[in-house]
Amino acid sequence: MKRITPVLALTLVALPLCAAAAPQSPAKVRPPAQIIAEAPATDWRRADPDNTLYIDTPRGRVIVELAAAFAPKHVANIKALAREHFYDGLSFYRVVDGFVAQGGDESGEKPIEHGARALPAEFTHKQLFDGTFTPLPDRDGYAPQTGFVHGFPAARDPNAGISWLTHCPAAFAMARELDVDSGGTEFYIVIGNAQRYLDRNTTVFGRVLDGMAALQKLQRGNEAMGMLKHPEENQITRIQVAGDLPAEERTPLEVLKTDSDSFKELIAARRHRPESWFVARPDYIDVCSVGVPTRQIPTE
Repeated sequence: MKRITPVLALTLVALPLCAAAAPQSPAKVRPPAQIIAEAPATDWRRADPDNTLYIDTPRGRVIVELAAAFAPKHVANIKALAREHFYDGLSFYRVVDGFVAQGGDESGEKPIEHGARALPAEFTHKQLFDGTFTPLPDRDGYAPQTGFVHGFPAARDPNAGISWLTHCPAAFAMARELDVDSGGTEFYIVIGNAQRYLDRNTTVFGRVLDGMAALQKLQRGNEAMGMLKHPEENQITRIQVAGDLPAEERTPLEVLKTDSDSFKELIAARRHRPESWFVARPDYIDVCSVGVPTRQIPTE
């Protein structure tokens, strides 16, 4: 059976809203580009190669950082599948413009040696990440509170004591069938606008750090639900765990720490837009509009 991410006929029920935190004064906030360029080295962290996937395609490499703190079983499983070369030669067989690119084994019949074909859902995590959760000051229509944890756009419900990752552009998640525990091999990546109505309906367990341009070059599906008639046009050459490769074969990346002062200032700048070009300033931001800066580390 094909695991298809829900697209239509989902009814949105907004969670109760909490009071917005007091916004930071924009008076001394620098423009976003300046904040990123001048962020001190201590405000950046190296992406952990043992929790980074390389999805290699003829159109380029897609680099995904995995969120082990939110979905440890899904992270462990996809690493096991990558290490047994499960995805090598498969494809992105479902690509919907402005929505998702879904990859894996369309037939559902490829043998699995060490990984699992289906896992218990990890839609939410029973932790609030106090101390590392950087909240946004504005109300959200999908969660009591949104912000960032360890570089990932996230949401949480303090009353329920749970957190989850959000369907922002570049989100890396697991497709499923009607059974909530049916996902395990068929992943998808959000390649268009935020798809927040999918939050807590599938397991989000990573995000693309680099390579969205390669995904945008994929052939779009020409069959129902965005399926490709010839999925081999979107071949996956291989998927590897970065940490399994020699250092010289890795793509070294740094991510701006989302609990750093630089990132907190970046939130304020994205919210108010202090650049002189702006005439109308929103003084509002949502979790999918901030963007977590990533940069490649120069190699000697």
